[in-house]
Amino acid sequence: MKYISGKDRKQTCLFPISLEDSIDQDNSVRAIDQFVNQLDLADLGFRQDHTENGPPAYHPSVLLKLYIYGYLNRVRSSRVLEKECRRNIEVMWLLESLAPDHNTISNFRKDNPKAIKKVFFATVSIARNFGLIGATLIAGDSTKFRAQNSKKNNFNQKKIQRHLDYIDTKLEQYNKALEQSETQNEKEEIKKDIDKHQGRRKQYKQLEKQLKESGEPQISTSDPDSKHMIVRNNITEVAYCIQSTVDAKNNIPIDYLVTNNNDSKAMGLMLQRAKTILKTNTFTALYDKGYHTGSEFKTANNLGIETLVAIPGIGRASQAPDPNYNSEHFNYNKQTDTYTCPQGHVLKSNGSTYKGRNYRFKQYKTKACKNCPVRELCTTSIVNGKVIQRSEFQQYIEQNAKRVLNNPEAYKKRQAIVEHPYGTIKRQWGFDHITTKRTKQRASADIGLIFIAYNLKRIWNIVKAGKRPYFLFYNVIIVHIKTVYRLFKTFLKPKTNNQLVITV
Repeated sequence: MKYISGKDRKQTCLFPISLEDSIDQDNSVRAIDQFVNQLDLADLGFRQDHTENGPPAYHPSVLLKLYIYGYLNRVRSSRVLEKECRRNIEVMWLLESLAPDHNTISNFRKDNPKAIKKVFFATVSIARNFGLIGATLIAGDSTKFRAQNSKKNNFNQKKIQRHLDYIDTKLEQYNKALEQSETQNEKEEIKKDIDKHQGRRKQYKQLEKQLKESGEPQISTSDPDSKHMIVRNNITEVAYCIQSTVDAKNNIPIDYLVTNNNDSKAMGLMLQRAKTILKTNTFTALYDKGYHTGSEFKTANNLGIETLVAIPGIGRASQAPDPNYNSEHFNYNKQTDTYTCPQGHVLKSNGSTYKGRNYRFKQYKTKACKNCPVRELCTTSIVNGKVIQRSEFQQYIEQNAKRVLNNPEAYKKRQAIVEHPYGTIKRQWGFDHITTKRTKQRASADIGLIFIAYNLKRIWNIVKAGKRPYFLFYNVIIVHIKTVYRLFKTFLKPKTNNQLVITV
């Protein structure tokens, strides 16, 4: 039986194949090379300082090309990228046979988080110039990326106190054992255990001091900016919360932000950033119920942006015994500032406002509750009867509810829009954690490279689907990349009329 035979490894070739001939003309590595070459890396803020007396430094374009190629091919480790420089023919072509060591590669990502964010905006600008961003419907959401910090190295006051109580109990036991010991060897062993526990107690007291000085509810020792948060259902991890805004036309992310907070106060800021990036406020924004916060609706209203945010269910404590008597079935009269219950009774306010957790509110009630025949169906309160609280932001909440009710089909598109990038990044690519350690800025560099890779891949796939050859893509980059810096300056200069400076 015949088999295909390989070439003799020792045989020399009269006409060796060059690196240029080894890379197909439609290989995406050529697009990476063209994209980075047309960027003014100094203007974007990449560090280019190096000592005059030391060895020459690598140009930032070399390392940026390597990282974009690595993230596109699901490689984020600096040590693995170092190996690829010596064994991967595409990387050899891309870097012109240069092979930086893993420390140089790692330091580039660590030192340039802001510049990497600006490269992401370059991909957004290219997508816009291709007509791939509609700027009429956007969706926002967040996802959790695990940090390089274990749960054991995350502490709150309760956890620290539990450790201190355990150590104090053990020290008490050791001191009693020391008093009852008879031999010198036993005493020496017990003293070693006492010294060990006293050292641990000192460490926990130091952590307690740091926690109090920070003013935060928790502290992480390996990655200080990461927080212990719920990832899904009852599963928790020490992680970062990544906010993103995605345009509906081709599911292309236009913005991202690395945070360590939950979603409740995130929508307003992300909408301000979206307005600045898209240069319009005529779009509709879709968000899930985690973003349902009155103050954020007010911010959206001030920006002139229409939002459709899912309405969360009423908490058990706020439910009436009969759901037909829940507060949403009470009619509010703006002119008289009163509520009318299903039985026709009028609930009035005493005019005072009270301070809630993050807002102020009024209370409405009526004396008619005392003799109401359906009181047991309406409230479980024995003393005051039915009491309705109206938030200072209630009008904005009601406006959102009407929009959701009138546009049910529009809201159904939310998951298909905003979950598309997360599904690709976390499931297909396996990027479900942060590779960097220490500070939110370094985490932002990692996430930025992920979104750069996603946007470039998405643009190239759409270009391919449109049967446009790659050389056309190169030419369009050359023509349109000059507009990127003009857009950057627009992003970064001070804004008025409810616009803001984009933080990178």
